[in-house]
Amino acid sequence: MKLYIKFIINLFLRSFIFTFMIMFCLVFILNLLSEIDFFKDMNVNFFKPIYFTLLNSPALIFEMLPFIFLLTTQLFYISILKDNQFEIFKYSGIKNFTIIKILAIFSLVLGFFITIFFYNISSNLKNFYLSLKSPYTTDDKYLAVITKNGLWIKDKIDQKILMINSKEIKDNFLINTFITEFNDNYEIKRYIQSDKIDISKNNWVIYNPKIFIKNEKINKNTLKINSNFNYEKIQNLFSNLSSLSIIELNNLKKNYQQIGYSTVEIDMHILKLVTFPFYFMLLVTFTSIIMINYKRLKNSTFIVSLGLFLSVVIYYINNFFYVLGSTEKMPIYLSILIPLTTLFLINLVFINKINER
Repeated sequence: MKLYIKFIINLFLRSFIFTFMIMFCLVFILNLLSEIDFFKDMNVNFFKPIYFTLLNSPALIFEMLPFIFLLTTQLFYISILKDNQFEIFKYSGIKNFTIIKILAIFSLVLGFFITIFFYNISSNLKNFYLSLKSPYTTDDKYLAVITKNGLWIKDKIDQKILMINSKEIKDNFLINTFITEFNDNYEIKRYIQSDKIDISKNNWVIYNPKIFIKNEKINKNTLKINSNFNYEKIQNLFSNLSSLSIIELNNLKKNYQQIGYSTVEIDMHILKLVTFPFYFMLLVTFTSIIMINYKRLKNSTFIVSLGLFLSVVIYYINNFFYVLGSTEKMPIYLSILIPLTTLFLINLVFINKINER
């Protein structure tokens, strides 16, 4: 490896580590305050909020990686501007485009490494965090999971316990459902079987139920039961995809498909992970173009402020298209690819004259 390439990569990597640690500290402090507020009325030791914050912070910092790459690139250029490295590169015949190309390729490689390794570590920690925290929430009396055998719900309401297994979810209805009802001592009171249950509200409407009480079978036109769940709540329960590794996401997608549950959120999340390294590369290129165009400015505060402003703009643009995709107002591939393609075209337009700067 040529000496100047090693120098550029080392400086960028040091800038990345520095920015990463600063952002991690900020995330840790803010998350710690949130955890302290959560546990303030509970009898827990002082280290519990700190421990939970450590588990949750990596997943939060992963979502901030685009900002970290953008600020890292700014810090890299500020460093070489202070040491007049641009003049040294110029006299050595190293063009601006060469510097951008090295940074773009390295950020792409670094992005793949982060997505494959750091994401899976952070998702496992997030999963562990959620499992440890669930007993402290008010939702520990009910639970919903999706497996290859369908949707399983444990619900405790009105002094009874319901164990619900449904083979399919279609619109606001549970299809082919079997309910076992227990009392508080887990003694079976009755079984309920139905081909269709309306779960649009917490007061479920069971159509044509077959009710089994001991050895007696009862048929009714409709039956209503109360539940802590409705269709919207069930959807929200499975929206925390950051706690699942890439393998677990694929397994969950298969389970969703088996019961007819929408896989849009999973497809969006997987596509986002796949395109993240390219997003980092385009961000680094875009920031490099801006920094080289403004390299004559001595005010580092203005440059950093510009970077923060661009971070916010890029975040909201991506979030806007992500919402369009998740609500199916736009095909999910377009909702992810349009911001990336736009950023690519902007880079393509301005990079042609970059060597003249």
